[in-house]
Amino acid sequence: MSGLIALLDDVAALTRIAAASLDDVAGMATKAGTKAAGVIIDDAAVTPKYVTGLDPKRELPIIWKIARASFFNKLVILLPVAMLLRYYAPWLLVPLLMIGGLYLCFEGAEKIYHVLRPHKDAHVEADMSVGDPVQLEKRRVKGAIKTDFILSAEIMTITLNEIPDGSIWLQAAALAVVAVAITTLVYGVVGLIVKMDDAGAWLALNGRTGVGRKLGKGLVYGMPHLLTVLSTVGTAAMLWVGGSILVHGVHDLGWHAPYDLIHGVAVSIAGNNGFGVWAVTALADGIIGLAVGLLLIPIVTRVLSPLMASVTGSKAAH
Repeated sequence: MSGLIALLDDVAALTRIAAASLDDVAGMATKAGTKAAGVIIDDAAVTPKYVTGLDPKRELPIIWKIARASFFNKLVILLPVAMLLRYYAPWLLVPLLMIGGLYLCFEGAEKIYHVLRPHKDAHVEADMSVGDPVQLEKRRVKGAIKTDFILSAEIMTITLNEIPDGSIWLQAAALAVVAVAITTLVYGVVGLIVKMDDAGAWLALNGRTGVGRKLGKGLVYGMPHLLTVLSTVGTAAMLWVGGSILVHGVHDLGWHAPYDLIHGVAVSIAGNNGFGVWAVTALADGIIGLAVGLLLIPIVTRVLSPLMASVTGSKAAH
């Protein structure tokens, strides 16, 4: 009997430890996941374009193909690489994070530049030249998976940088939780978005009440506006996150002036208001992100992309 009581006591102690560990994982995952907001929103805004113009019956299967590849990218490839970097080359994390920040700044600034000065998109022209729907679907899925891998790498790097030092298993668990949660959220939302207009059209035609039919028409007419809002918010978030990564990166590397200046201006404007300080800081980070991104556009489009195209043999420069 005494042995049984001791065993039950050990089980209870292990249960408390496990519960505390799960709580730690949830806390780390939540904090780290919020830092990747810009990439998440942009991912949700970008992905629906990959099913545009295809058979509506193929939309959800295509999204599932991309989502499945995204799970594989994050959990099988990026998570082990991230943990190896964490423990064997932690000095690489900040430079890699800053490279990702430069990518976000470039992508956000390029979208704004495209709106201000519309220009041809090599990817769109390549899509239009593909007449076979099967081949078009393969091309779209391949492009989406490539884009997802880049965004996933940035999400995992941001997440890893936010997870505090501790048990390797807790860190890996937190990283896995973020990977699964973000992928499920992004592609769940994308699935709802691409099917929302179909649901709206069905309601508009088959709704039993006037309210239902009006709701269906509202969904159909509202979808383009929703995608525009998502794209706009995603672009702003990319510039904010990218600028913030660069400011914090140079601060961690020893150049404190940008960080101190932004923090001082934010405090002088907002005082002790926490949200106000965050808003001013985010605005300043976004402006820096936009400025850096605009500087990168000619470098990427005229130097790096042609160089990569010559190496890979691809006709598309971007």
